[in-house]
Amino acid sequence: MKIRLVNNGVFTPVEDINDTLVPTSQGFYWIDADVEDLAVLQPLFGMHDLAVEDCLSEEDQRPKIEIYEGHYFIVINSIRFDDEEIFLRALNIFLGRHYIITVTRQKINELRSLKPVLWEEEVSRPDYFLYHLVDIVVDNYFLVGDRIDARIESLEEDILMHTKKSHLTEIIGLRGEILWLRKVLGPQKEVIATLNKKDLKLIDDQLQKYFSDIHENAVKIAETFDTYRDLMGNLREAYQSSLASRANEIMRIFTALTTIFMPLTFITGIYGMNFDFIPGLHLRGGSYILLAFMMLLGFGMFYIFRKKEWL
Repeated sequence: MKIRLVNNGVFTPVEDINDTLVPTSQGFYWIDADVEDLAVLQPLFGMHDLAVEDCLSEEDQRPKIEIYEGHYFIVINSIRFDDEEIFLRALNIFLGRHYIITVTRQKINELRSLKPVLWEEEVSRPDYFLYHLVDIVVDNYFLVGDRIDARIESLEEDILMHTKKSHLTEIIGLRGEILWLRKVLGPQKEVIATLNKKDLKLIDDQLQKYFSDIHENAVKIAETFDTYRDLMGNLREAYQSSLASRANEIMRIFTALTTIFMPLTFITGIYGMNFDFIPGLHLRGGSYILLAFMMLLGFGMFYIFRKKEWL
């Protein structure tokens, strides 16, 4: 657990947790905690049992905002994409008048990215801290969206050039991740809409227009992932069409080769019969003449098929 006094974007470490119970004359306290620290923090800050239970739950948390006496409990999800799987990590936030507490299970990159922003904007209020944090979290969805878009384009090129069975597994996996993410984006939009429209005493009224901008970005993200869902459907159809086209190409080649060998097989079948009176059977050099004729016939048919682009 790390405790900092934030004033005009400047961070000052605080050693004693009890110091945070009293409002500071300037700035606010930021407590960056793990879920194990809730046993200490809950009695000190009067955290609601349900909010603490949500933080301790092993299940994926749905984004939400809960209004309690003296503080708000907010859950938003940060996002990460490693080209194979999308990871969402719950960011639990307790917002008070003179403090903000962030509780996470894993390290959240957005919290690291937030520090220079707070310093640049000279932040001295916890609600402005919340605004910048949510803004960074939502902006990261755009970055992940760009990487997913690039992955879809790469898959499309690979499928058109060299279709493999592994492509179907990638398509199904990525489409499942996108569909799962879309379910999360709905509640997250609702949370940001609440921060934008609802009368919240712990959030400055002037911040509403800024949260409105974040909400617009959240709507754009949801629409973008709707597009990705449709693209994955088109990609699967392209994969199936490519397989069908490839199968047709193979069958066309096999059919042409079979057609070439049919007259050759017919000729060898005739001269393989047990009759004495077959034209040219006893002719000196007849076997060479027959082989030359068969080769000429085979190459002639191959030339005709190539000219007609059947091969």
